[in-house]
Amino acid sequence: MKMQAAPALFDSAIIRRAALDAVLKLDPRKLMRNPVIFVTEVVSILVTLLAIRDAAMDQSWGFQAGVAIWLWMTVLFATFAEAVAEGRGKARAASLRASRGETVARWIPNPDDLAITAPRNANALRRGDHVLVEAGEIIPSDGEVVQGIASINESAVTGESAPVIREAGGDRSAVTGGTLVVSDRIVVRITAEAGGTFLDRMIAMVEGASRQKTPNEIALDILLAGMTIIFLIAVVTLVGFASYSGSAPSVVVLSALLVTLIPTTIGGLLSAIGIAGMDRLVQFNVLATSGRAVEAAGDVDVLLLDKTGTITFGNRQAANFIAAPGVTMQEVAEAAVLASLADETPEGRSILVFARERHGIETPPMPADARPVPFTAQTRVSGMDLPTGSYRKGAVDSLAGAVKQEIPAELAAGIDRIARAGATPLAVARDGRILGAIELKDIVKPGIRERFVELRRMGIRTVMVTGDNRLTAAAIAAEAGVDDFIAEAKPQDKLDYIRGQQNEGRLVAMAGDGTNDAPALAQADVGLAMQTGTQAAREAGNMVDLDSDPTKLIEVVEIGKQLLITRGALTTFSIANDVAKYFAILPAIFVAQYPGLMALNVMGLTSPQSAILSAVIFNALIIVGLVPLALRGVAYAPVGAAALLRRNLLIYGLGGIVAPFIGIKIIDVLLTFIGVA
Repeated sequence: MKMQAAPALFDSAIIRRAALDAVLKLDPRKLMRNPVIFVTEVVSILVTLLAIRDAAMDQSWGFQAGVAIWLWMTVLFATFAEAVAEGRGKARAASLRASRGETVARWIPNPDDLAITAPRNANALRRGDHVLVEAGEIIPSDGEVVQGIASINESAVTGESAPVIREAGGDRSAVTGGTLVVSDRIVVRITAEAGGTFLDRMIAMVEGASRQKTPNEIALDILLAGMTIIFLIAVVTLVGFASYSGSAPSVVVLSALLVTLIPTTIGGLLSAIGIAGMDRLVQFNVLATSGRAVEAAGDVDVLLLDKTGTITFGNRQAANFIAAPGVTMQEVAEAAVLASLADETPEGRSILVFARERHGIETPPMPADARPVPFTAQTRVSGMDLPTGSYRKGAVDSLAGAVKQEIPAELAAGIDRIARAGATPLAVARDGRILGAIELKDIVKPGIRERFVELRRMGIRTVMVTGDNRLTAAAIAAEAGVDDFIAEAKPQDKLDYIRGQQNEGRLVAMAGDGTNDAPALAQADVGLAMQTGTQAAREAGNMVDLDSDPTKLIEVVEIGKQLLITRGALTTFSIANDVAKYFAILPAIFVAQYPGLMALNVMGLTSPQSAILSAVIFNALIIVGLVPLALRGVAYAPVGAAALLRRNLLIYGLGGIVAPFIGIKIIDVLLTFIGVA
């Protein structure tokens, strides 16, 4: 799995563009989507006007100007965080645009006559048009191969340099505009209108242009808006209490108090966290068609995984030899190798590899006078006739019938054990005598069991889906360590299972690539479609894996959880920040009226003005300090909810309380040193 290279976290080109975008985002019409930062901007405008008024009236205005400047910096740092996150996506989109270029297609007016083609700009192609593409040419638009087979270089889209095979019919017929045909020739039926190709959608998604806020973000926005209103009421109420004591605080001081108490940290970073979550998916060559899908991945309860090619390698491989009574294992291995010399199937090649690695038998060169016996559906037997003998391998009953020999009881028992374990036995014979059997099994991918253990620790139930019979499915499920399996699965079975889980309140994720997977992909909360799959599958899912690796569902779930954890951690940190700010600002405001409040000045701040200005400066700088964490995300570990809550409270809750005490004190010392306080 090769990931798309991520732009450097603080790439100079991205930073320059983000700085300009941050200023453009100060437009109040744009900031209204973020109530916390919008209120901060309104307060910044008010304090700026008051500073200008005092300067015009030759009154003391330095403190007001300092507060105004840092309030504006708070707003700018918040918009800068979002601009940096968007800039990383725009940088990746620019490279995708460069890879697309202008393509001239060889349009086929009549699909029944490939000899007649006409040049046509790729942007002029319409859904249903047919084009001819040969080796060395660029596929002009998204489509499906309707004739021929070719090797395709998809590195422009996936970043993976190894070519892939695409052919007419089946589930490997989809091709993407902008990819290169390496060999042969194919006829492609266009499936997308101009401007609506997969690459166009990908560019729009990575730029963030089509990104909508998720339900979780909307809920958090409502919470932050509610907290802002509560603190606004609290600050206004302070005016009445202070007036009763005979000295009301100035508007500038109250403005500083409001901005430092409302959750500006998470308000400024919330959008960046969401954009960065989608960006991390793109780094794994997974394109999410909505932020909602990324968020849903973080809450998945059930994971449906196809057996073939996902949990297992997909091709049966030799796993063992068994010998008949009176026959050595070496004889069986040698006969199996000679019977497989001309077998170019993955199963045949695996027999040669197994014999070499387990029994030290090297594959001999093909003799000139050898006569291969090909496998047919009628005989179900293949092999090789050599001067040294006749060697055969095949289905047990077919080979026994061909050589007219009874299977020895001891060997029959071993063959029965192989079948009951869900594997496939092949009998091996030499010169009409059965020597033993080969065990072929769909090998479970190494490390997959450990990954399922991690998912179980995350509280996710894994379900294997396969068309195999229950015996084979049970054996593979036990070996892989999945929690459950669905055998002899039909499209309706997958759909019914997903609906049943959702009716019980669970979120379900599924990977698929075929047309028969489309209903289940559309029903699942997270539907990961393979880029190499059919058009129906890609349109039904809400994520597309450019590498067509179904096991990547596990990474998708982890990224979704990382997104939610990052949001929760920074929310905890932001709210905890307020505790230290109480000790900095409240004594500064009322110490003149209530000298006893000096006991709350635990930081030993120099003066009321220094305390207020230090808190405002820290409030702005902490946003910039947390931008890398928002973009990279909080490290995820598969632990339970209780352990995660404890970690959040210990690191980000306690850290959110301690950091302002230290930061505000350091800023106060610096302000005192330079004579500002």
